[in-house]
Amino acid sequence: MPASGGDTLWADMGAAYDNLPDATKQRIEGLTAEHDWVPTWGATMTQERIAALRQTLPAVEHPVVVRHPATGRRLLYVNEPFTTRIVGLGEEESRELLHGLVLQARIPEYQVRFRWQPDSVAIWDNIAVQHYAINDYYPQRRVMERIAIAGVPLS
Repeated sequence: MPASGGDTLWADMGAAYDNLPDATKQRIEGLTAEHDWVPTWGATMTQERIAALRQTLPAVEHPVVVRHPATGRRLLYVNEPFTTRIVGLGEEESRELLHGLVLQARIPEYQVRFRWQPDSVAIWDNIAVQHYAINDYYPQRRVMERIAIAGVPLS
């Protein structure tokens, strides 16, 4: 554990959807977005490495609004690092709409901040929330183990 820093934030994407203006909810209903790892994880890779990984890790499309498989709650399903465009919209319209949607995760009222302690355990639902690990402890190290459980199809 670093002496200070290294907290994790989670944003409730149900609250992010619920508090959108009705006109925006209507506008995004039925839209699909492309999610791609290349702009983030691929930023330091060679084109050859990206091409090789694309064979098994292509860009994928998900609905902009999904229903949680257990609760049925509507969730905003876009995120800043990986959602690259809204399918079927022009570049500028896609960029503007997506920018407004991803900013929803930054609203403090939709967030919780977790301060890690020795032996801490956190469990979260990657469909319902977004998480952000705060990298504010350099040059100290933070070491943890993470386990992911296979998900379910989104609708």
